Amino acid sequence: MSDRLVLVGHGMVGHTLLTALDARGALRDRQVTVVAEEDVPAYDRIQLSRYFRETGPADHLFRRTGPAGLLLGGPGPGDGTGIRTRLGDPAVAIDRPRRRVTTAAGRVLAYDALILATGARPLVPPVPGSDATGCFTYRTAADVRAIRAHCDTAGAAGSGVVIGGGLLGLEAAGALRALGLTVHVVEFSPWLMPRQLDEYAGWTLRRHIENLGITVHTGTRLTAVETDACDRATGVRLQPPDGAPPLGVRADVVVFAAGVRPRDELARSCGLAVGERGGVVVDETCRTRDEHIYAVGDCALPHDGHAHGLLAPGNAMAQVVADRLTGGTRTYTGWDAATRLKLLGVEVASLGDRPEEAAPGTYEATHLDTRAGVYRSLRVSDEGRLLGGTFVGDTSGYTALRPLVAGGLPLPAPVEELVVPGVPPDRPSAVGPFPDETVICHCHDVPARTVRSAVRDGCATLAAVRHRTRAGSGCGSCADTVAALLGEGLPAPGPAATTPTPAGSPV
Repeated sequence: MSDRLVLVGHGMVGHTLLTALDARGALRDRQVTVVAEEDVPAYDRIQLSRYFRETGPADHLFRRTGPAGLLLGGPGPGDGTGIRTRLGDPAVAIDRPRRRVTTAAGRVLAYDALILATGARPLVPPVPGSDATGCFTYRTAADVRAIRAHCDTAGAAGSGVVIGGGLLGLEAAGALRALGLTVHVVEFSPWLMPRQLDEYAGWTLRRHIENLGITVHTGTRLTAVETDACDRATGVRLQPPDGAPPLGVRADVVVFAAGVRPRDELARSCGLAVGERGGVVVDETCRTRDEHIYAVGDCALPHDGHAHGLLAPGNAMAQVVADRLTGGTRTYTGWDAATRLKLLGVEVASLGDRPEEAAPGTYEATHLDTRAGVYRSLRVSDEGRLLGGTFVGDTSGYTALRPLVAGGLPLPAPVEELVVPGVPPDRPSAVGPFPDETVICHCHDVPARTVRSAVRDGCATLAAVRHRTRAGSGCGSCADTVAALLGEGLPAPGPAATTPTPAGSPV
């Protein structure tokens, strides 16, 4: 038995690990120590933008749980579980032969099992001025505190530039907009969210965002951050596509949100194997090449070689480690890159293969409603199996369609019908068509069976179901489906023209 557990990192995935161990009754008979660089207990990083929507002081969000705050709560010091937490005191060294961890404050912690959950750090492009006053990353509580304090001095007439048009970059753009700044988003790829969306989906999303007053620059490279005599950011220099002349944009604040790299320096320093592009190498049990050390979440490189940077795979890895530490045989089998979320009020989702990955013979049905700002695409094999899909503006059908991709199941209706918004039966009643095994919340791997059981036991609100099952407590994108299982489904939008096209063809 691993009596002494040390968890390095207290983010969302680390919190899932502790919760999973607690659910197995595995904390009270163990000495568990959590060491973390941040001075805040585990909080909901996905909802950080709430910090910018507070009209007054916002730090209370990092002191409260539930709807009133961002803290995740759960097992911790003083609750009888034996957990000791060392916040603001990161691990700086691992002595593998003696199985000891040393912290920045000089504490030495012995372990039988060590779990690395150190996450990832944002990339800052190596351009002149990127370290000037007014330049920030967007990932932690400290980041959002610093951004808000700086923007409060810039005032509502200020201007902000976000470098990166992916998930995190668009969240950051929404945060700056909430503070009253004029916002520009700069994305190096030809369209927004290139890891999740195809070109036409990216174009549709761009129209939504520009309608909010945010200026979008795609296919554009940052060449420098301009500064004044006091080394404060005053603007950025951009290189637009197609040989266009350089462009200057005023900026009182510059936020870098253009990708991350695994925080694997602790593993490197003690000789653990890491991937070519970073990440602690782990096997299907999430164990490193040291039998006493595991790694989970963004800092880990799974055995399938795919590091997604998403919450759901990290949580799945945490569940595997919790199971293994308590004598189980669970393994991490990989994770698809399916995503569903709401960005700046716009529903966005993707699942399965992308158009450029389509095999010969793949057929694509598309639905484009420019007036409503809706783009939907479904890709099927020549055998009629669903291979992938992309949604912007309307994600109805996502929950019902995702299991078809994962399980290679036949389509329940012609793809030309399913691509129309509202046609798939994804908003059932509590006894609707979802099979019990259909996963409703992918962040926490909660099937419909668990939600239905909670409803039968008297959970009559989203909050009650969330508390009982954890469904909806991750990214929150499954809230409408959980509500549907409660009998609170929303009406589906009306149809528009649908055009079947060969995969990869223009709409």
